[in-house]
Amino acid sequence: MTTPPPSIDISGSSDGGGDDGAASDGGGDDASSSAAPEVPAPDPADYPGMDENTEEGAQQFTRYFFALIIWGYETGDSSIIEELYLDTCSVCEANVESMRKYDELGVAWTPVEVDDVVLETMESDSSEYQRMVHYEATVSEHDEPQLDGSEPIAMPSTHYKLQLGIDWKDGAWVVGGAALEVDTAS
Repeated sequence: MTTPPPSIDISGSSDGGGDDGAASDGGGDDASSSAAPEVPAPDPADYPGMDENTEEGAQQFTRYFFALIIWGYETGDSSIIEELYLDTCSVCEANVESMRKYDELGVAWTPVEVDDVVLETMESDSSEYQRMVHYEATVSEHDEPQLDGSEPIAMPSTHYKLQLGIDWKDGAWVVGGAALEVDTAS
């Protein structure tokens, strides 16, 4: 069983091109009751080519998918990532279930920074997936809330290894299977 990944700010995030002229709601009362910080979702524009059926596109999609995992733990929001994998990906579903629980409890990881370590296409003897990508990243120290409500755990710098088996369907990459390994970074 894999441990859910820590929250990380995986990319130089985009400001989304916000509108400085937008009217204020005057500090309205619409704020979520969640304790999760307001963290912008990963911007697909920060992963150039992920919308292309190429080796580089598969690699960029893998980085984006990992960024969504981390963002999900930072916010409890799994809505975007749920559209990007098939129900054959038990690792994906296990992580999304944890994100949903975080959302339900109103908790989240403290912000982190992510440093890419390895990004490469894997060779496969199997024709199960169109592409297989190996990605490794180091995530900075952070606190992780516990699903049982106990005190958050202070996590040291952590090294993640993610392997995705992906296919190109209907003009986009979709995850069919994944492996995720978590180690304390050295």
